Amino acid sequence: MSKPDFMTMPRAQLRQYILEHREDDQAFETYLDRFTSEDAIIYPAPQSIDDLENFPELHQQNLERLRKQA
Repeated sequence: MSKPDFMTMPRAQLRQYILEHREDDQAFETYLDRFTSEDAIIYPAPQSIDDLENFPELHQQNLERLRKQA
């Protein structure tokens, strides 16, 4: 049995393949390479209760950014 072409698979299909074939490192690496953006914003984990106060605002900003990309 030959492997599917991971580079042409839509994101949802590749994700489903990875979930069904968790041992396939090549598929997982392809997923990371294709769908990890270099300009992604990475938020540090909250370190205190005060940090959590900003979470709703940050979450909303991220949702708006994702809607614009779609």
